[in-house]
Amino acid sequence: MSDEAPKSKSIHVKALARVEGEGALHVRVRGDRVEQVQLEIYEPPRFFEALLQGRSWLEAPDITARICGICPVAYQMSAVHALERIAGVSVEGPLRALRRLLYCGEWIESHALHAFMLHAPDFFGCADAVHMAQTEREWVERGLRIRRAGNAILELVGGRAVHPVNVRVGGFYRTPSRAELAALVPQLTLALQEAQESVDWLARLDFPQVERDWELVALVHPDEYPMNEGRLASTAGLDIAVDAFEAHLIEEQVEHSTALHARLAERGPYLTGPLARFALNAERLGAPAQDAARRAGLVGPTRNPFKSILVRMVEVVQALDDALALIDGYTPPPQPHVEVTPRAGIGRAATEAPRGTLLHRYEVDAAGLIRRARIMPPTSQNQPSIEADVARVVEEYLDDLEADALTQRCEQAVRNHDPCISCATHFLRLHVERTP
Repeated sequence: MSDEAPKSKSIHVKALARVEGEGALHVRVRGDRVEQVQLEIYEPPRFFEALLQGRSWLEAPDITARICGICPVAYQMSAVHALERIAGVSVEGPLRALRRLLYCGEWIESHALHAFMLHAPDFFGCADAVHMAQTEREWVERGLRIRRAGNAILELVGGRAVHPVNVRVGGFYRTPSRAELAALVPQLTLALQEAQESVDWLARLDFPQVERDWELVALVHPDEYPMNEGRLASTAGLDIAVDAFEAHLIEEQVEHSTALHARLAERGPYLTGPLARFALNAERLGAPAQDAARRAGLVGPTRNPFKSILVRMVEVVQALDDALALIDGYTPPPQPHVEVTPRAGIGRAATEAPRGTLLHRYEVDAAGLIRRARIMPPTSQNQPSIEADVARVVEEYLDDLEADALTQRCEQAVRNHDPCISCATHFLRLHVERTP
């Protein structure tokens, strides 16, 4: 450090690439310490919770699917599970297996999109995947093939790849035949091989040496790597039924953002997502995913946010392995859904969206009309931790990187967490204010 007092400086980013939405990031530095980071989300509210009020509970899967074009299945699954709790209905057997298969399709397509198209370019100093393809064409093409495999599942089981239309309370409108699912096996088998090779490729990247000691929160399940079901747990001892989430996960309005911030009532900010799932459930990965994680050097909780890209690809291996097993064991159910009858009540559910835990709460009257709805998306929950990550990155690299490189590193610190389209984390500007 020079004895000369650091001068104030500003860095402006007019458009953060590879993340959707609108917002800004303001960083205030005094000397070599970050005093404040504000992730300013000023995307206009979309009022989906209000849109659900007065609508039939059977409409909830189709309405909530429109929240996000990348992870619609997560919104559908959290909705149907919460509403089925009210109805006292349990969906088991082949229908439960099809729901997990559909979720596998979403994990595959979403993680592949993020890893190859949105995040990997940062490690190669590229503006986007098109630029990266000039030197890494083989891997970009592999990423596209893996993503298409996930979309093929969504199209068959969900009715279409974007905003699926085949999901309903109680199950599906139509279930596929064994022959239809078997036709996916060659594509999924190739994708599994390429996903395993992709983990090895990504493990060779040069990762910034930054670690964060978050409290990690995710679903845990005794028998499977969690997607649709489980208890809410954390690396610091949280272990609660999903029905109790509102007493522990607190949402608050902050002045600099139109999106709510979340914290644990007991301790403060926390992080959901692949790093949390892996930390709490690694032993429930199948053999191919465990082998991929071991080759990538992922042992125990991973505290480097830049290595989240590795964990996402391990989860792609898991989802493809699961999908093949589910197809192999599939027996078409006698009916595409179980009958459900509306009744008054309150239902809560959580599922694991690609980006993290997604929580829904519904209050329904005896006629099956939704009176109140509450949705906690993962990016909203992660915002305070993302701000803390940016602060850590700025402190680590403030005197080592020029303004443009520091800006890029801050953008990547946000992209590490694959912020969701619907949660609006696209910066129009990055402002760093530095004073002695």
